[in-house]
Amino acid sequence: MIAIERNKIVAALDDADKVWDVIVIGGGATGLGTAVDAASRGFHTLLLEQADFAKGTSSRSTKLVHGGVRYLAQGDIALVREALYERGLLLKNAAHLVKNESFIIPNYEWWGGAFYTIGLTIYDLLAGKLGFGRAKHISKKQVISRLATIQQKSLYGGVVYHDGQFDDARLAVNLAQTALEQGATVLNYFKVVNLLKNNNGKINGVTTTDIETGTSYTIKGKTIINATGVFVDEILNMDKPERKPMVRPSQGVHIVLNRSFMPGEDALMIPKTDDGRVLFAVPWHDKLVVGTTDTPIDEHSLEPKALPEEIDFIMRTAAKYLTKAPTRKDVLSVFAGLRPLAAPEDGSSKTKEISRSHKLIVSDSGLITITGGKWTTYRRMGEDTVDKAIEVGGLPPSPNKTKTLQIHGSKTDVDRNDHLYVYGSDEAALLALGNENPEWKEKLHPRMPYIKAEVIWGVRYEMARKVEDILARRVRALFLDARAAIDMAPVVADLMAAQLNKNEAWKKEQISTFIKMAQTYLLEPYQPTT
Repeated sequence: MIAIERNKIVAALDDADKVWDVIVIGGGATGLGTAVDAASRGFHTLLLEQADFAKGTSSRSTKLVHGGVRYLAQGDIALVREALYERGLLLKNAAHLVKNESFIIPNYEWWGGAFYTIGLTIYDLLAGKLGFGRAKHISKKQVISRLATIQQKSLYGGVVYHDGQFDDARLAVNLAQTALEQGATVLNYFKVVNLLKNNNGKINGVTTTDIETGTSYTIKGKTIINATGVFVDEILNMDKPERKPMVRPSQGVHIVLNRSFMPGEDALMIPKTDDGRVLFAVPWHDKLVVGTTDTPIDEHSLEPKALPEEIDFIMRTAAKYLTKAPTRKDVLSVFAGLRPLAAPEDGSSKTKEISRSHKLIVSDSGLITITGGKWTTYRRMGEDTVDKAIEVGGLPPSPNKTKTLQIHGSKTDVDRNDHLYVYGSDEAALLALGNENPEWKEKLHPRMPYIKAEVIWGVRYEMARKVEDILARRVRALFLDARAAIDMAPVVADLMAAQLNKNEAWKKEQISTFIKMAQTYLLEPYQPTT
């Protein structure tokens, strides 16, 4: 595999006369999906991300590729059918990262078995040929055998159904690689600071700044796509100041626990909690992810913080259904993400009732904005956005190719007991780095499976630029065990500095910045490992 050289990618911006067909602002799920779609159709495509790929919402999901059982309950059949179709495509096209996961809904009412079996049978039927398996009712004894730590009092039985599970940030990285392979120019740490317009008020380019060097570039484009998630209003305000906000952010929080709280391979789904929200407990990378909340937020940032009441809600609800009640000391990591929900016309603040369907808006200037949606439907969002770009920008018609396009790394026969499975078809090449330097075969931390070669790989082939990029999104240490991630920061900084030709001051700054940020993922103060 050829190393990705950032300076050569940046050099593509030096041609001031070049006119790009598609300029995508935003390197989360939607922006990356749009770039892959546009490039695969043969359009000259540029993607600019102000931070790292999936730095925001796209690395902070519940790790599910799903149709959305609660949207079925709300009667949003079209959204569920679309998402189930996309779920099936993702299982085929990113086979190394997406897997069929079984979920159990425990029934504590006598009518629960029949009710949820019927509802989830409809869910399965909507998936058609791309279904993951039929829902079925199981006895109390079977529930207990599969969920050993489930509360047994008043338990009648349960319903098993199937959905998808994945690694969100890893998929984002693979999409960036796929976009590059399809001919796109893709850059992280490039912030769009201004939109350019011609004499008729139509957008015809952007001004962007390389965060690392401070160099600014003026770039021309036939179509400009705003795919910045919860930040879409910032870009829209560049186009038309003082406009009404388009996005109503909703915060979702998750806590991460040791697998002893739920040691089986099944996931737990609580369809209705005290306040009507759905709660999941999902096995993920040998840990247990429990969430999520749905809290309206007025402010948004790249590092949203969990509110005390959100954490209390998750722990209180988990304690109702698990025999082992989690305490604050048990929480290995807590992370928050912001959903870019399209603001409802009626001004409603009940975010759990706002549709997750995506919304495409074309401003008078020709700026195309895509918002709403969810990870599962990222490909369809990209397809719809590029179709709109063809229409708005007068680009030559070209059919969509992403339904069957294999995402970088896709491989069916992966060993999920080995953490390196997330690299898919790249795994052998990553391990071969150990031949270059035997030290790179060593583990980064005794509590975690990651090896030093993964840091080298992340820098050379996955565009990692900061310690955080490695520990949060190339490997998932920060999201799985924040204390271990803090312990690993100095080693990661040393390895990266050697690859990026950085000095001691860079290492010191990177370690300090990461530790300060990582401490917000902890509920109890960090104590260095002795």
